[in-house]
This record gives sequence, structure tokens and C-alpha cells, in this order.
Amino acid sequence: MTTPIIEVQNLKKSYKKRKTKEWITAVNDISFTVNKGEILGLLGPNGAGKTTTIKMICGLVRPDSGSVSISGIDNQQKRLQAQEHISAVLEGNRNLYWRLTVRENMEYFAGNRGKSRKEVASRIDELLQQFRLKDKENEMVNRLSRGMQQKLAIAVAMLAGSDVILLDEPTLGLDIETGYEVRELLREIVRNEQKTIIITSHDMDVIQDLCERTVIINNGKVVTNDRVENLLKLFEVRAYAIKLEGHLSEEQHQLLLEKFPLLEYKPDTVHSILEVDLTQSQDIYELFDILKLEQIPVDTIDRKTINFEQVFLKIVNGRDKVAVSQRA
Repeated sequence: MTTPIIEVQNLKKSYKKRKTKEWITAVNDISFTVNKGEILGLLGPNGAGKTTTIKMICGLVRPDSGSVSISGIDNQQKRLQAQEHISAVLEGNRNLYWRLTVRENMEYFAGNRGKSRKEVASRIDELLQQFRLKDKENEMVNRLSRGMQQKLAIAVAMLAGSDVILLDEPTLGLDIETGYEVRELLREIVRNEQKTIIITSHDMDVIQDLCERTVIINNGKVVTNDRVENLLKLFEVRAYAIKLEGHLSEEQHQLLLEKFPLLEYKPDTVHSILEVDLTQSQDIYELFDILKLEQIPVDTIDRKTINFEQVFLKIVNGRDKVAVSQRA
């Protein structure tokens, strides 16, 4: 049985535009949970309400209505107590002081949490080893590579000892090797430290690789809350590539576009390929009825390989009515 460590209930938040004084609803009745020990992807296009939701979870913005509880503690009624259970690593190197060394940064931020140097000395040594930063402990942060800065920011969050770590774009700007190193470190944190991680990212490869479940926000609402593997399977079984031994007539092409507006048609000198997403499984019969009009032989039918970036784009662009699910 899964145990929620964060519970977001019916969050709403509106802002007034400075120039027009118009009220904009950024978050409109959002609810979801984050389970203890999982890696959750919290996603959404720009302007979807994701950032406002994150700020309310972190206690940086007060909701107009609704609630956030962290480890059973209400984030509004007992804000400081609730925030002891969550650490955030924000995108853009805003988590570190550049004119302090690696070790000094860790000591400083531990001090902000009320911990003395002596109290955290051994834990700092452990984290420096774990994050492969020991040989850089006396280096100024502004001289570190982007990858080392990001690893240090995560290590600082770990030093806080919080149950939940929220990572905003954890691999942004990293080279491929360092990006994979950060991914493996995050797996270790969950596996060995029993932490819960929330990741926001525009890198869908990271989400597909790391996250068990994803919550996708669009237009201020949760549009999908499901396991990544379920979403991939859902789209994969309805995405087909069909190779034809010939070309479609103009009438066939038009009929197919009317029924399947996202259809892609790729003719070459002899063959042609149709790539189509079926909203319902029985739609394939209508597809073949149209192909039969000119008796074009079908060479092969294959399910298309789909990745999570394609899934995400289909969901946020409203291209799929079935994918909207709430199977937390």
C-alpha cells in the first residue's frame, strides 16, 4: 500500500495583471498526491500553472484556497514545521553562493537549518564522497563546471535531511555524461536514503528514465496523473505505421485526413507510408475501408515506437481524449 507524503488538495490561485488589472487563473482546483519513496515527474508547458503549483508546495506562494500537507503537516497552518520536510533545488544556480567554497556552501546552508559545523562535518564528508566532489571541497563555486554546481546543489539539499527533494530542471545545461551521472545519483538517493523526489523538467528522456509516475498540468488543471509505463503503453497500442505498395488517390487522402487529422503520409517513388494514431481501436476498420477503395496492397503494419516526449505533446495539445487519467 502506498503512503502519501505530500497531499495537494483543490489548490486555486489567481493573479491580477499589472497593466490591464485583469484577473488570471494560474491554478484551478489542482489535486494530487506524492507517495513516499517515489520519483514523480511534475510537468506542464510554459504558462500551464506548474511553477505556481511548485511555489505553493514549497510555501513561497499562499493559495487562494485549497491546501498542501507535507508529512501530514499543513503547509499554511504550520509552514515552518512543514518546510522542514522538503528541500528545493531551483533551476538557474540560485541554490549556492558563488564566492564560497564547496564545503563552505554546505556548512552555510546547514547552518540555515539550525545545524552546527561540528554536527554536520561527518555528513558533509559522506556527501562529498558520494557526489564525487571531495577533491573540490576547497574550490570556489564560481570556478566549478555547471555539472559540479548542480551536484553540489543536490548535495546541499540532501544535507538538510528532508524527506522530499524537489528538483527543478536537474539536468539542464549538463553534458551527456554528467547528465547520466546525476540521474544515477538520484536513483541512489531514493534507493539508499529512502527519499522522495519530485522532478520538473523539459527533458522528457529524464522523465521517462527516472520517474515512475507523472502529473501533467495544463491550463491550470491536472490533465493526467498516471504511471509513465501506462501512458507509453496507451499510446503505443494506438500508433501505427502502415507501408503500402502504391500511392493513395486524392480522394483517399482527403477521406483519411477528415477521419484522422494527425495522419502523416509519406509517398516515395513506388511505396508510401501512413503513420496514424487511432483514438479508438475499432477505428482501424474504417482506416482499411478507405484503403480498400483503390485496392492498394498493404505491405506491412507495425506499431510505432513512441517516447515520452511524444506522449507529453499529445496530452498537452489536447490530441488525446482517452489519455486523461487519474490512476495515482
